[in-house]
Amino acid sequence: MALKKSYRIKKENEFQQVYASKNSVANRYFVVYRIDKEGQKHFRVGVSVGKRISKLSVDRNRIKRYITQVIYAHRETIEPATDLIVIARKNALELDLAGVEKNLLHCLHLAQVISQQEEND
Repeated sequence: MALKKSYRIKKENEFQQVYASKNSVANRYFVVYRIDKEGQKHFRVGVSVGKRISKLSVDRNRIKRYITQVIYAHRETIEPATDLIVIARKNALELDLAGVEKNLLHCLHLAQVISQQEEND
């Protein structure tokens, strides 16, 4: 399954608003920016995989697909009043789906957007 459109950040000005918060965490594979949005029914996420990662769109799209699959699988545990941007780093090309899940959840935990229930698993 894929995330519904209402769960996605697509507009440039919305990306810039999250970047401007300067609230970010990172590990070797991902950078996660977050901003709290009071009164929002559910979280929203934007995914960015630049051409510096790979010139092949097939590789970039695979990483984006893995990221959205992980977000979808853990959507119940992500804080609802949050906008997130996930940026893949070059090393993310090395990862399979399980690796993306492990490292992305680590980043989300550092960003404090995963609820207590998920942290204990």
